[in-house]
Amino acid sequence: MSYLGYPARMKSTQYYDEHAARLSAFYNGIESDMVHRSWIEKHLPEKPGFACDIGAGSGRDANWLASQGWDVVAVEPSANMRELAQKTSHPNVTWLDDSLPHLNTLRALGHRFDLILLSAVWMHVPPTARERAFRILSELLKPSGVLVISLRHGGDEQENRERGFHTVPADEVMEFAKRRAVALTGRFSAPDHSREHVTWETLIFTVPDDGTGSLPLLRHIIVNDDKSSSYKLGLLRVLTRIAESAPGIVVKRTDDYVDIPLGIVGLYWLKQYKPLLLTHKIAQHPNTRQGYGFAGEDFYKLDKISNYDLRVGASFDAERGAVVTGAIRDACRNITAMPARYITYPGQGGAVFEYERRAIRKTRTPIILSKSFLLGFGTFRIPAQLWQTLGQYACWLEPAILREWAGLTQGWGIADYRSTDMRVFDWEEGRRDTSIATSRVIALRNEGFPVPCVWSAQKVRAPHIDHCFPWARWLNNDLWNLLPASAAMNSSKGDRLPSANAMSNAQSRILDWWKHAYLDSPLKEKFLLEAGSSLPRLVDGEPRLQDIYVAMLHQRARLKSDQQLVEWAFR
Repeated sequence: MSYLGYPARMKSTQYYDEHAARLSAFYNGIESDMVHRSWIEKHLPEKPGFACDIGAGSGRDANWLASQGWDVVAVEPSANMRELAQKTSHPNVTWLDDSLPHLNTLRALGHRFDLILLSAVWMHVPPTARERAFRILSELLKPSGVLVISLRHGGDEQENRERGFHTVPADEVMEFAKRRAVALTGRFSAPDHSREHVTWETLIFTVPDDGTGSLPLLRHIIVNDDKSSSYKLGLLRVLTRIAESAPGIVVKRTDDYVDIPLGIVGLYWLKQYKPLLLTHKIAQHPNTRQGYGFAGEDFYKLDKISNYDLRVGASFDAERGAVVTGAIRDACRNITAMPARYITYPGQGGAVFEYERRAIRKTRTPIILSKSFLLGFGTFRIPAQLWQTLGQYACWLEPAILREWAGLTQGWGIADYRSTDMRVFDWEEGRRDTSIATSRVIALRNEGFPVPCVWSAQKVRAPHIDHCFPWARWLNNDLWNLLPASAAMNSSKGDRLPSANAMSNAQSRILDWWKHAYLDSPLKEKFLLEAGSSLPRLVDGEPRLQDIYVAMLHQRARLKSDQQLVEWAFR
């Protein structure tokens, strides 16, 4: 219902901006289930999931999907159309300013969708940009996900020029689908409801698997690839953890690859191997007398630093900072020399991962584990679709990696793992810690600030802190995720994910809490660093609180979709 094309975007977007009120009224005057009747019955997934309405315009279709139980990301580049739509938007709809063919902002979120709808959009995409646009759309679909594209045929030539319409042959779109191994599962034609010389053709596509080859590649590395140590499995686990828990750490993204700081790979490597070697004394290769390339003097000094402190946003004094810097440096050197070098594509021999390692010196000055500090160790490059798959399927990939790891060690004859012994691989993220947020509640109350429960708006009589996204499902103690709640609300919510409606009702109180508790305190830098690492789509620098909240909504949708979390709604 709106223009999303390139490079003629400005012309068509201007048209929709200038006529936003009239067009919104027109679109909203026609029911969605009437417009899409031809495919809804047989091709709309029975179970509501995660949808993306690209060219959402007035929000008619996005709101209808949301009313059927779907969580929806509505993409619309026309500012005036988007502004009008948001005034009547369903709570389960999150709006985004983005456009085809690139969809850079949407892709940066790391989402994959059960349904992608392009209703009256494709005719805005110029012919030279269509194949790339289709490729990106196919990559945004989950396995078995459904892509719906409606094609406009006919119409007044003057109107077509004025609105930036292009001819849209169905055969061309179907050829794009064949090249991407996307199956055509439905094709329907229908007249326009109000224009005599316009007809619509709807094409339904389905992705039979993840559409990228990433899952077979990962299975090969985990199960079939030769391993002389645990390092290949260790690197995959580390990257899986980063992709799932720190999507905001990405420093560069293209169609083909994602760059992350090499330092965060080294940091997570230490978090992984520190308990295995220092606590459990478990050998990581068959020659037990041989040392480990990353385990130098600084690594063994980490026994005085908890795994909870090895996290983005943590600060260290000069002495401990030198130890952490040295340990990360040694880990990065070992990672790039060993597993990153020898993890290759089957039958091709080329390395899956690329990297650029930079020399970094230990200094006797305090450090903060910020994105910029971790980038000082270099960059680590991951194929874009592999990164997407690692994040989306983390909850399934990690157990497969650990079972193979346990079996590998058992095969060396130096350990006998039973099912209960898998706990040695527990990721030591630290304890469920709400102490900082609790202290801020107490301090603010002493200053006369009435701290309310973010869910019920009732004044918090005793400091109860809720992990907004439940700790039991996503190990995150970041300040943005710690919210004041009444004892009753905290107990009622339990380990469930807040619904979109609950988040919407709590928005103003969440923003007020962040401002008073963190931004107006010495915790500001820590708050911003943590949000920038673990939440998607935040730009470097100092984002607005509203931007952090929107990024939080996107992460909520991702957790719900990827982990199928049960929702909680305050009534």
